[in-house]
Amino acid sequence: MMVRSTLRAARIAALSAILAGVGFAALTGALAQGAAPTQPQEQKAAPPPQAGGDKPQPAQGAAATPAPAAKPVAKPVVSEGIKTVRGRLDQIKGDLDSREKSITGRDIDPAALSRARDGLESVSDRIRTIIAALEPRLEAARERLTQLGPKPKDTEEGEDVAKERAEREHAVTEIDETQRLAKSLLVQSDQIVDQITNKRRAAFTRGLFERSSALFSPDLWMKIGADLPRDLKSLQSALEDILYLFSRNGSLWNLLVLGAAFGISFALYFGRRNIAPKFGRRDIKVTDPSRRAKLLAAWRVLLLGTVPAVAGSYAIYYALDATNLLPTRLMPVASAILIGLAFIAFVQALCDALLAVGKPAWRPTPVSDAAAWRVQLLAVSIAVVITVSKSTEALNSGIYAALSISIATRGIGAVTAALLLAIGLHRFADTAEKEEACFGPYVGTETSSGIGGPLRLLGWAATVLVGIGAIIGYVALASFLVDQLIWTASLFVLFWLLIASADVFIGGSLTDDTKIATALQANTGLRKRSLNQIAVLATGLARLVLIAVALLLALAPWGLDSNDVFSSLRSAFFGFKVGDVTISLSGIVFGLGILALGVFVTRSIQRWLENTYLPATDLDAGLRNSISTMAGYCGFLLALALAFSYLGLSLEKLTIVAGALSVGIGFGLQSIVNNFVSGLLLLWERPIRVGDQVLIGDSEGIVKRISVRSTEIQTFDRSAVIVPNSNLISGVVKNRVRGDRSGRVIVSVSVLRNQDPVRAAEMLVECAKAHADVLKQPPPRVVFKKIGDPFLEFDLIAMISDVNLGSSVQSDLNFSVFKTLSEAGFIPAMGPASSFITVQGLEPVRDALGQIASAVGTVPARKGGDTEEPARRDSESGEPIRRKLGAAP
Repeated sequence: MMVRSTLRAARIAALSAILAGVGFAALTGALAQGAAPTQPQEQKAAPPPQAGGDKPQPAQGAAATPAPAAKPVAKPVVSEGIKTVRGRLDQIKGDLDSREKSITGRDIDPAALSRARDGLESVSDRIRTIIAALEPRLEAARERLTQLGPKPKDTEEGEDVAKERAEREHAVTEIDETQRLAKSLLVQSDQIVDQITNKRRAAFTRGLFERSSALFSPDLWMKIGADLPRDLKSLQSALEDILYLFSRNGSLWNLLVLGAAFGISFALYFGRRNIAPKFGRRDIKVTDPSRRAKLLAAWRVLLLGTVPAVAGSYAIYYALDATNLLPTRLMPVASAILIGLAFIAFVQALCDALLAVGKPAWRPTPVSDAAAWRVQLLAVSIAVVITVSKSTEALNSGIYAALSISIATRGIGAVTAALLLAIGLHRFADTAEKEEACFGPYVGTETSSGIGGPLRLLGWAATVLVGIGAIIGYVALASFLVDQLIWTASLFVLFWLLIASADVFIGGSLTDDTKIATALQANTGLRKRSLNQIAVLATGLARLVLIAVALLLALAPWGLDSNDVFSSLRSAFFGFKVGDVTISLSGIVFGLGILALGVFVTRSIQRWLENTYLPATDLDAGLRNSISTMAGYCGFLLALALAFSYLGLSLEKLTIVAGALSVGIGFGLQSIVNNFVSGLLLLWERPIRVGDQVLIGDSEGIVKRISVRSTEIQTFDRSAVIVPNSNLISGVVKNRVRGDRSGRVIVSVSVLRNQDPVRAAEMLVECAKAHADVLKQPPPRVVFKKIGDPFLEFDLIAMISDVNLGSSVQSDLNFSVFKTLSEAGFIPAMGPASSFITVQGLEPVRDALGQIASAVGTVPARKGGDTEEPARRDSESGEPIRRKLGAAP
């Protein structure tokens, strides 16, 4: 009993101790909650202890204080902004998944592919916007995390630092994960576009090259004979449906609307033949109209012949649709007929506008009268055949005709178009008879059509391909080729007309003396040469846009989707990746813009230093030039660095490349690099420009081309001299037109000693001033060089506007000076090979002749009024006698 009592007491004591411990723990937790009521709910529950951590120590008593432990850091929650972005990405992912599911399978309806393709560009744009918006946030979050530095390994971080590190790591992680999710969705969108494009291309190719029964196959015509009664019944049923709708919906109002539509259409169709010639304003009496007048008349004729026909066709179709007098399944038949009539009118108007049959003076195209008439007849005939063929195909679809009849109608239409094209090409091959005027090498006769050989060969190739395709069973291919021939020919003609119009109306308005060019010169201060450059650029841009649009329209029927083209252009402009490198045309353009802006600012600062600041200092001219040059180099390098930074090219990568190049330069590329750097200096500093007249050593000529390695100079004997650029930088070069293109001409003249030198100088200056290429400022001048024994020597110095005119101006001045001085007697008329010589030792003879002359009493008169006294003075003087000795003939 005593033992049992003892055991019972021990059990009661142990149970009391356990209950006391539980109560103490509960009280401690309640006190802790009351002390920190503001902590977030997620931080109340502590995470489980880490593996390998310190094990909890057993309690040693109620009064014992537990050891303090580091509080675990709670994981931050996802921000509201990221939740919103991820919600948008989830919606986009659901949309992409549904689109991808709809195109899964082998035989997908083209309409389903179109529905899946529509709107994908906007989805991709939304994804790109999200990626671009997350990029700066991710960079900022990484930068903030980097500021904390690496996590210490040996010691424990403080509670605040650990909490801040966890929050920043969580921010970087959630933004990075969201951005990667967006990038994966963008890849999925691109893959869906590729799948749709591939499926469209495969379906197009499969339908185009699908072979059916041959056109001349007996089986085909036997099937047509068997199916014809049923199709006739279907046609009869369609007519009965039309009569039924007329009886049910043929109210007076509907009949009036339909009759008015037909009346307006007939008036427009048949009235346009009188409207176009009247308002086209192509007067047959005008024999030489300008290019601008021809093109304006062509556009007037084209629009006046096409717009009324299109309006009339639309009026009838709208009336049929509004009055409900035609069955729905036959509306495509009416549409095909009306579109065909409008197409015939368009072809007629286009031929009349460009070929102007009967009005060769107003014809913009360089073709003969015979070619114009034949081309117009061929084009209109093919348009009629195409209209009948398309209308028949629409009727077959409307009455649900048998496949054999559809194949036959399409094949007959293609073969008929091919035959018409063959007949036209055969007539174009006719040549005009031309007799040979003389014996000699054979000269081909001129064609009367004016159609070129390559174009004719292309037409024959298309004709043969269409005919053979329709005969052997590729009816779909033959019909498609006929449609593309018509479509491409129409685009080509319209493209030619638009190009010609752009050249005349854009380029001609800026290059000719028009009101627009005059107004631009007066209001903007642009020179005529600048306007010519703007005209060339504007015309080239217009040509580029027209070529791009024409190619897009020409390739559209071949399965090329415009969305794919625009997507490719957008990717090329805003960036596409080649490996890990992103190439962006827009980035390159903006980088070049930054470089150009930096160079402009640098040049402005350089001009300010040269013209305003440095002249106000006491620095010498050499130091001022050095400062200005260094400022220009520094500004260019800074602009270059900013442009590289915008393009994402770091200076470290450029340094690595420069180091690799320096190794090659040290091993034998000194000469090449020297010429390369010299070429860059020539292109940048431009001490020598293309078109300058330079003298290098014993070679003088015009600079034709400056490249980064060498410079090409064309001498005056049409030889080409290739000079390394290093020679131009380190050697002595004489540039005759460095500052300006003015030059100097020197004409050496000798006049008789007995003439007035002042008068001679005045006549020389008058000859120079009379020449148109001699500059007025500085004026021509004469240098009196020498007082010779028989002659006075002068140099006429004149400045000319262009140094290239030196030889011609010098020749003209020589002719003018010789004529002027000869007429005035300043230059004696001398025989061939004659000259004045001085003979010494004839003084006795001179004295004897003088005495004889005195005895006779007469002295022959000299030219210029000299009489006896000058002769006597001459005899009495001690000067040597001058005699004119003529050379033997």
